[in-house]
Amino acid sequence: MKKNMEQNILIKGVLLDGVTKDIHVKGQRIESIGNNLDTSATTVINGKGKAAIPGFINMHTHAAMTLMRGIGEDMTLMEWLFEKIWPTEKKLDDELVYWGTKLACLEMLKTGTTCFNDQYWNLDAAVKAAEEMGLRSVQPFVILDLNDSSKWEKIKEDCTLAWEKSKSWGALNTFAVGIHAPYSVSEHMLQWGSNFAKERNLLVHIHISETEKENMDSIKKHGLTPTAYLDKIGLLGPNVIAAHCLWIDDNDMQILAKRGVKVVHNINSNLKIASGYKFRYKEFLEAGVVVTLGTDGCASSNNLDMLETMKTTALLQKGWRGDPSAMPMNELMDLATKNGGIALGIDAGVIKEGALADISLIDIENYAFTPNIDFYANLIYSANSSCVDTVLCNGKVLMQNRNVIGEEEILFNVNRLYRKLL
Repeated sequence: MKKNMEQNILIKGVLLDGVTKDIHVKGQRIESIGNNLDTSATTVINGKGKAAIPGFINMHTHAAMTLMRGIGEDMTLMEWLFEKIWPTEKKLDDELVYWGTKLACLEMLKTGTTCFNDQYWNLDAAVKAAEEMGLRSVQPFVILDLNDSSKWEKIKEDCTLAWEKSKSWGALNTFAVGIHAPYSVSEHMLQWGSNFAKERNLLVHIHISETEKENMDSIKKHGLTPTAYLDKIGLLGPNVIAAHCLWIDDNDMQILAKRGVKVVHNINSNLKIASGYKFRYKEFLEAGVVVTLGTDGCASSNNLDMLETMKTTALLQKGWRGDPSAMPMNELMDLATKNGGIALGIDAGVIKEGALADISLIDIENYAFTPNIDFYANLIYSANSSCVDTVLCNGKVLMQNRNVIGEEEILFNVNRLYRKLL
């Protein structure tokens, strides 16, 4: 195929929503879906024994923390941050973040994720890695001043420079503002970061109410919950993606709904750090808040597996509410796919004509899908991510037959480098 030739792929005879269909991908989008499509496809993928689903959208992670998988076990969030993570991150350099992000992209491909909403350091290196791996991503500049005013001017200069440099990024990567959290960022920089994003129509990615202690400390300091405090200073709006939102009361819920804030549930890291588990999904849904799913980083959740996240999310919702219908499978799939596309403002997370061609093919010729009475039940509750056979992102095949180009090189370099952090 010539380098400048438009991608033209036919997925032949694949199961889509229980019906065998052909999917024609032209360029970056799904051109048509039908039976016995007659196209001039340059690449034909045999869909026999496979089912097509939208690529997962991981709405909250810290990609290069793959380098820190396992370094801070059995600790509370604040112990983990102050004693392990932040001291370790001072040793990061571009090379480490580049290969750590590549490893994250490899893991996400292997587990069916085609788009991720990141928040991490060494932005140039992270973007380079994501671009080379071919995944779609949102890459925020991180604002974290630990309430130290001496850092303000440098953060502002660096953020502005990063925004200017982002104008030369490829189409798959989107610049955003990453504000760590209201407990770790001064009011001055919270407002500055928010205004910077609003003036440029950028997304803001922030942690809110991850722990009960965070709420208690905020009430003690401001007389308000973190959500109410952020609303008071004008930060919340439809461009805000709020990770965790685990300790949310009724007033917080109404504020988030009124401001159009999108919420990310990260059940595995919440459980592992013992932050809590009673995520108020039903109440968010009733309030009209768009809820999405994320894995968090590998230092807190240990993997980037969205299928595992989906299963745990469903089981915990059913369990703590005592209601087996608390998380229907169709809603769970939307949380992991469609809702992420809505939150990011992109035509992804769905398989339909005209949508971006971000597609995973699932191998259904194995024990986990036998008998295949209910595909989604098998996918969510029976299978694991080894069933992800082929992944397309932006109309390009990034993994086929579970093979990803460059996998050995990525593993070698991470194993060569990670000891620099220890």
